Amino acid sequence: MRDSAPVTEDEKLLQQTGPRLDFTRTDPWRVLRIMGEFIEGFDTLASVEKAVTIFGSARIGPDDPHYEAAVETARLLAVAGFDIITGAGPGIMEAANKGAQLGGSRSIGCNIELPFEQGANPYLDTLIHFKYFFVRKTMFIKYSVAFIIFPGGFGTLDELFEALTLIQTGKIYRFPVILFGRYYWAGLLRWLQARCLSEGKISEGDLDLMLVTDDPAEAAKAIISAYKSLGKTGGQQFDELVELRDGKRS
Repeated sequence: MRDSAPVTEDEKLLQQTGPRLDFTRTDPWRVLRIMGEFIEGFDTLASVEKAVTIFGSARIGPDDPHYEAAVETARLLAVAGFDIITGAGPGIMEAANKGAQLGGSRSIGCNIELPFEQGANPYLDTLIHFKYFFVRKTMFIKYSVAFIIFPGGFGTLDELFEALTLIQTGKIYRFPVILFGRYYWAGLLRWLQARCLSEGKISEGDLDLMLVTDDPAEAAKAIISAYKSLGKTGGQQFDELVELRDGKRS
C-alpha cells in the first residue's frame, strides 16, 4: 500500500474521510464531476448503434500473435458494420483500433487517468478521457453488443467478471462474451469448473456464458450470428436489448 497522498480521482473518491476540506474538494463536488463524465460519455457515444468492445493487455507488442489476431478480429467485425471500442491504450487495444480503421468502421477509445501515463494509441476516430473507472466501464457495457476478451491482467479480468456478473444477475441482457486464446484461458476455466462449479458457487449454465476460441473468424461469426438472431423482424429479444441498453425499461 502507498502512504503518499491519493493520485487519481478514483483514489480520492474512495479514501477514508479525513479533516474537513473546502467544498470543491469534498464528495458532493466530486459527484458533479462524475455526472459530467457520464454526460460527456453519453453525448459522445449517442450515435453508436452497434459496437463490440475488445479488451486485453496493454503490454502486448506488435510482434505478438495475439496482436495480429486482435487486428484481424476487429477488422472482420468492422467490415460487418460493427464499431470497435477499446480502452484507448497500447497493446491489444491499439491492435483492435487499428483493425477497426482497416475495416472502415468507427474506432473508439475510452481512456483512463492512471498514476502512470497511458497515452492514447494512434488509431482512434473518437477519444474520450475518464477519471473514474466505473464511469468508463458503464460506457463499455452500455454501447456494446458483445465483449471479446484477449489475454490480459487484472484490468482485463475485472472487465470480464463484471460483464459475467451483470449477465448472470439479469442486470443486462445476455450478449456474447468471447475469450480469445484457448491456452491462456484454460487454467482459469479449469479452476472455475473444479472449484466454483463443483462447490456450488456458480451454476452449470454460468460457464456457458463464455465462448472460447483461437480464430478471429469464429469470434466475428459468433457475434454477427448472435446480433442477427436478435435483430430478426419482430424480434422481441432485440427490442428488449435495445431498451435495456438505452435505459428505456424500468
